[in-house]
Amino acid sequence: MDKIIITEADGGIRLDRWFKRHYPGLQHAWLEKNLRKGLIRVGGKKAKSSDRVEIGQVVDIKCPMPDVTKNSPNPESRILNPDDIRMIQNAVLYKDANLIVLGKPYGLAVQGGSKIVKSIDGMLDALRDGGKERPKLVHRLDRDTSGCLVLARSAKVATAIMHLFSSRRVEKTYWALVNNAPLPPEGVINLPLLKKENPKASGRAGGPEGRDYEIVQVNEEGQKATTEYRVIDQLARKFALVEMKPLTGRMHQLRVHMSAIGCPIVGDHKYGGGTEDARSLGVENILHLHARRIVIPALPGGKKVDVLAPLPDHMRRSFKALGLDVPKK
Repeated sequence: MDKIIITEADGGIRLDRWFKRHYPGLQHAWLEKNLRKGLIRVGGKKAKSSDRVEIGQVVDIKCPMPDVTKNSPNPESRILNPDDIRMIQNAVLYKDANLIVLGKPYGLAVQGGSKIVKSIDGMLDALRDGGKERPKLVHRLDRDTSGCLVLARSAKVATAIMHLFSSRRVEKTYWALVNNAPLPPEGVINLPLLKKENPKASGRAGGPEGRDYEIVQVNEEGQKATTEYRVIDQLARKFALVEMKPLTGRMHQLRVHMSAIGCPIVGDHKYGGGTEDARSLGVENILHLHARRIVIPALPGGKKVDVLAPLPDHMRRSFKALGLDVPKK
């Protein structure tokens, strides 16, 4: 018997995958049986395993859970090695009594999965700072996206920050190196996005980070998605450093929107950015997307938080190789 609030870290995923993420080893047949009986409800209503959970909804489990923790490692009980502890503590960009902001490294998953050995979630015990509660993830970045990642120091604060995210009061700014320079150089992209099963991943198990089993497409039947963008600098219209602000929070929104206007992000092999042109100029052909800045309104008893994340090494090298002017702020 449990009631769990859906945070931004889980918003938009299928209910069966939500259970797989939070209850590793859970049998799908058990889930289906209890959904049919109405013993598992989402937002107070009966649900199906294919339904997608949304930020702020409550998953109400009215039946005893089977003992599934022994079938998969529990991230809260993971023994950390000194290198992991040092790495995650050095990644802290800001902390106060309410929250922590990390500078997530490129290539490190936020949450675990069937093929993911190391993740931010598995290292959070190293950030307790003597507190009773383990820090909580309140949103997520793709494994190959670097930059600002927010943690709440308690479940109460997590709920408060989650509401700020869901009401779009948190300001997020991303930088990306893209193929081609957008025209006009500043504008707003309004294209609805729809998640679909990825036919190339048929029969493969997808983890929560890579989500190989899902791909996002521009589709009129999808959810509203809005992105503001502006070109900071460009190289002969072949490459551009672009600043983006997602006004909605859809999966892969920035990656799909830039691809849709003919400017896929360099190194984004999933959405058309895996080009050898970049490699010939000394640019690594890996994802060049960085959560540069996050601004969080003041929480009760706290203050407004405004954090910048330093660029990852590969993006810094790429901008230098292309001679692009990178502002300090």
